Amino acid sequence: MTSVLGVALTLRESFHAAGFRSATQNPEESQKRVLLRLLRGNAETLFGREHGFSRIQTPQEYARAVPIRDYERFRPYVNRIEAGEDRILTVQRPVMFNTTSGTTAEPKLIPVTADWRDQTASLTRLWMLRTMRDHARCFDGKVLYLASPAFEGRTPHGTPIGSMTGLIYERLPAIVRRQYALPYPVMLIADPDTRYLVIMRLALAERGISIACTPNPSSFMRLGETAADHSEAMIRGVRDGTLGIEVGATLAHPVYSREGAIAAIRAGLRADPARARELDAIVGAQGGFSAPHCWPHLSVIGCWLGGSAGVHARRLAEHLGPGIVLRDLGLAASEGRFTIPVEDHSPEGALVVHASFFEFIPEDRIEDEVPPVRLAHELEDGKRYYVLISGGNGLYRYDINDIVEVRGFYGRTPKVFFVRKGRDMVSITGEKLHLNQIQVAVREAETQAGLAVWQFRIIPDVAASRYDLLLEAEDDSHSEAQRLGFIEAFDRHLSAVNIEYESKRKSRRLGPPRLFLMRKGWSERLSRADFQRGKRELQYKWPAICDSWDDASRLEVLPVRNDTGRRA
Repeated sequence: MTSVLGVALTLRESFHAAGFRSATQNPEESQKRVLLRLLRGNAETLFGREHGFSRIQTPQEYARAVPIRDYERFRPYVNRIEAGEDRILTVQRPVMFNTTSGTTAEPKLIPVTADWRDQTASLTRLWMLRTMRDHARCFDGKVLYLASPAFEGRTPHGTPIGSMTGLIYERLPAIVRRQYALPYPVMLIADPDTRYLVIMRLALAERGISIACTPNPSSFMRLGETAADHSEAMIRGVRDGTLGIEVGATLAHPVYSREGAIAAIRAGLRADPARARELDAIVGAQGGFSAPHCWPHLSVIGCWLGGSAGVHARRLAEHLGPGIVLRDLGLAASEGRFTIPVEDHSPEGALVVHASFFEFIPEDRIEDEVPPVRLAHELEDGKRYYVLISGGNGLYRYDINDIVEVRGFYGRTPKVFFVRKGRDMVSITGEKLHLNQIQVAVREAETQAGLAVWQFRIIPDVAASRYDLLLEAEDDSHSEAQRLGFIEAFDRHLSAVNIEYESKRKSRRLGPPRLFLMRKGWSERLSRADFQRGKRELQYKWPAICDSWDDASRLEVLPVRNDTGRRA
């Protein structure tokens, strides 16, 4: 029998699915309609009047009238909205702000209007519907879905700040919410270790989980490690009908009472000796909790498959049986959803040309004084581009600093997938470290450790989920205590300036960074090698962020010495 959730998806989203398919057949016309709808709907805002929205008729006129902006150039407008002013970026006043890490210590606050919230929720349901059409029974059982809190605070004027994933979860109809394996208050547990313990305790009690979703595949891997470390306690809790974990101290929340949240988490607990025996047998036979054996109806795991997340997804796939498929969740960020995937085991998805307006800059032209801009119907298969997005949240020609690659077409609409963050940014599990933040952390660590820095470079070690910091000091008179103090301070200050990095470190989805001290003159030798390869010396920019180690740098690492000066 098809579940309540499956019926609701089919009935509610069939019209939107038809609109998506129709729009992808003629992306040029679809994009024109989306752009004009945005411009006409927000012409009487401060931003709309400043940029002549009412006079713009074509994408070309729009590009001439509105400069490309990153978030910091939108921040003054957002600050005015925070202060209580209306009709700044959108005619609709935001119902909340979606928060994420910015390029400075101050987080980004993305306005969320009612229409944009509903559109985002509809696109999420469209993903669910398309997944269900390819895997008819995936929503027949329980849904294991991980989200962030919908409410984390308020602006000075009282507008809520939180997460769209949590908001969508919290607003589920009660009849649908019963199909979810986790009650919403689980997402409010502040301590990540406790949160993962509770998630796995509740999930293991449910034999009938049929789909599991969360953006970062590393989260699933962390859940598996948590279960392995606490298997006896979890099985005992399932047998006795107890949570077996103290969560009270980690549930302080501005909206939910601690007692109410704990009650909601414990409401579904029941003693299940039969399930406990089944789990005990699985651990005995498999040496741990195997997903295919714990949840025999699990058919789909939804997570990111592109960029560095794809490395973790491949590691995750090694532990799954052949009956479980990986489905990309689509290219999405706090600023919006950009694609709907249309097949399994693949990171690309069709652009949502019926929902937002997109522009693209070829990857190798981003530094041009006036970079060329391509529209969705002008993209070429196999080419890479930076993405600009204009949407109902009030971000117009917004440079999200993502690089995507085109891989085929759905109808006549390009399918794209996330490759990496663009200039001056790096990310392993979604933390999006900006060079500004790294520089701040280096300066603070330099001061605290008393180790003077001449040059540095940061390299993501995706396989190990950690960063390598290459450091050339001004002299070689540094002690082991200084080295340890430097990398500890660097890690601590990165957490202070980037909320996503802090979250990933606390949950151990990111390991501690490693420090490599480089020989004196390392940076000069690498720079001169670049000049010999044709880089212009007067325009040269030291690559402080690199995707991987180069052979020359590996040979420049200093051997570790102890405080007596002898090699350790």
